[in-house]
Amino acid sequence: MKEYKSVSISSGAFIFCRYGIAIMLWLSILLRLKWLAVVVFLILVLSAILRVSKAPMIVLYNATLGKLIKTKTEVLDEKGMRFAHSMGAGMMFIGLVPLFFLNEQVGWWILFVVAALKTISALGFCPAYKLYGCMSSGGCCALTGKK
Repeated sequence: MKEYKSVSISSGAFIFCRYGIAIMLWLSILLRLKWLAVVVFLILVLSAILRVSKAPMIVLYNATLGKLIKTKTEVLDEKGMRFAHSMGAGMMFIGLVPLFFLNEQVGWWILFVVAALKTISALGFCPAYKLYGCMSSGGCCALTGKK
């Protein structure tokens, strides 16, 4: 079993980050703003590199709304969040390559799928975070049949 590294962040900041990323990605798709898709990709890359407590959207919230609105803290697995941000960045990259270099329509469709997954994540059902937890606990019962 892998080590759980807990980190506490403001629940308001966590919500701001989840919903903010999903909204930016949907706006990018609906308004056909390639630059906004690149911004989402960069935010996810920086979030993976800097870790969740120093992620751009968390820092932005804490420096602005976090000073006005006090919320409870939420404890997360830092490694799981890093994995989830890395997966998100990877999926964004897979969509950005055709968007800029191959077939723009295919790129938008891939980003549509990513946006759907980010929306699921924003609602609190993050598949990548759950996958990490499942993998780090030694196996996924539903996937491997282990009991």
